[in-house]
Amino acid sequence: MQMPAPYSSDLRQRVIDAYKGKEGSFRQLADRFKVSLSFVQRLINRYQNTGLVAPKPHGGGAAAKLTVEDLPIVQQLVNEQPDALLSELCDRLLERSALRISVPTMHRAVHRLGLTTKKNAICQ
Repeated sequence: MQMPAPYSSDLRQRVIDAYKGKEGSFRQLADRFKVSLSFVQRLINRYQNTGLVAPKPHGGGAAAKLTVEDLPIVQQLVNEQPDALLSELCDRLLERSALRISVPTMHRAVHRLGLTTKKNAICQ
């Protein structure tokens, strides 16, 4: 799931200008600019504390367990046994490189490499 983009700097500046011009309460500004009350509160609080209206930089998220350097190992595992299940590939990766990853992570890695895996067992 992707996060929505931050509000534009123009909108942020208009909210601050309206606040400084005493054009309404926080709730009235939120209604006027069609934003949430909490956005107005946080924006004005940040402006008062730092003088900034620009959005904060993205936090970055969690670090990937499987790096680009690990992909050749995955490729080798798939080449050795193309009909292995994703869970089997996860187990073999753990044996070979001590990396414990989930089946969805393995699926994304295999997909990123442009490979496919066959299912030779009935999934239950």
